[in-house]
Amino acid sequence: MTRHARNCTAGAVYTYHEKKKDAAASGYGTQSERVGKDSVKSFDCCSLTLQPCRNPVITKDGFLFDKEAILEYIITKKTEYTRKLKNYEKQLKKEDEEKKELAEAERETNLIKFMNREKNITNGAKSDASHQSSSISNLANGKHKQLPSFWIPSQLPDAKISKLQKPDPTVYCPLSSKPLKMKDLIEVKWTLVKDPDDKKSLIAKENRYMCPITHDILSNAVPCAVIRTTGHVVTMECVEKIIKKDWLHPLTGDKLKEKDIILLQRGGTGYALTNDNLEAKNARPVLQA
Repeated sequence: MTRHARNCTAGAVYTYHEKKKDAAASGYGTQSERVGKDSVKSFDCCSLTLQPCRNPVITKDGFLFDKEAILEYIITKKTEYTRKLKNYEKQLKKEDEEKKELAEAERETNLIKFMNREKNITNGAKSDASHQSSSISNLANGKHKQLPSFWIPSQLPDAKISKLQKPDPTVYCPLSSKPLKMKDLIEVKWTLVKDPDDKKSLIAKENRYMCPITHDILSNAVPCAVIRTTGHVVTMECVEKIIKKDWLHPLTGDKLKEKDIILLQRGGTGYALTNDNLEAKNARPVLQA
């Protein structure tokens, strides 16, 4: 019997602890690590630039963007669509030209066959071989222009020409993958925390914004919502306890509907129960016993 000590090496069994220890020392196995607070996007940062928004706008699904960044994204996608559409139209034009060339070649072939048939009838049975080149070289009769280049992958004999598909003109949200239009973006209005004793800049402040109704500090740990009609950011607690009682805007008194409340997507809180996935994994070669 071997001793059941943690660092015992006299046993014939490769224990779990020894395997884990050797994997950590040799660099094998998958590493899992909790995502820290510094790795999580803040609730008031753009989903593209990951920086605090200067002109924040929000989509219908609650994703926050900087207006300049999302405008540049939409323009880039539209430019890409225009480029793909031009290439697709060139492909269609080339296919039409190839069809016309094939039809013309077939017409000429039929004409030559008809002329040869008429010539054979008038002059008797003659062999067509005397009028054609008897060379069997693969460079004769213009075949040198049709030979494939074996050092170019696209010109190999078994290379298939990939056809371009017609591009989709719709611009999709980079996070929700749903259609995105500029007119659907809603401007967001933050309510600054009024603290006369805090002389720090806005970016350096830990508590930057608050709910304009309850004056609760907004953070990743506080579920927030945006009122679509005015763009004010309030806490979900304010929505549940105040707004949903009579469905009136607390600041303007306007009538609200359920679709006017847009849940603001948070970057993360550090707690797995309130987020989808806050664990990062690094896959490495597996160490087998």
